[in-house]
Amino acid sequence: MGRPITDTERRAVRRHHAANMTRNDIARKLGRSPSTITGIARDLGLSFDRAAEVATATAARTADLAARRTALAATLQDVAEREIGRMTRPQLYFEWGGKNHTYAERTQPEPTPADRRTMMATAGAAIDRSLKLVPPKADHGGESRSIIGDLISGLRRDYVARHGEAEQDTEDGE
Repeated sequence: MGRPITDTERRAVRRHHAANMTRNDIARKLGRSPSTITGIARDLGLSFDRAAEVATATAARTADLAARRTALAATLQDVAEREIGRMTRPQLYFEWGGKNHTYAERTQPEPTPADRRTMMATAGAAIDRSLKLVPPKADHGGESRSIIGDLISGLRRDYVARHGEAEQDTEDGE
């Protein structure tokens, strides 16, 4: 059996506990084992149970992470919108070449099909990750269909403006 517990140690445990010291810190300070400090605290009607504090800290951390996910999702949406916007803007192409490393550049009215595919893939990946970080709360069918319909109409108008009359849909046999 270890050395007897003194009244001075009991008072020290009570004082340190009131100062919110942890059980292990008190044990180190008094040169006793953590289990001895737990026994003294139990005899004094004290507890080192910090479940409520841990729950509060966990809830705060969860809220902080949710806010960060929301901010990251907004950034990813911005990336997607930027990439989609670049698909119809003039694009600067450049190259270095020859033994003298000459520089040449040209601006095209819009990106090449390969570059547009890359931009669309980037936008798609950004949107996908954004939706995984912050899924839509509710899918209001009519609202979603309206947004998609507006998007398709806008794409058709853009196609007609750049290439002439839109092709007819052939899926319905029309």
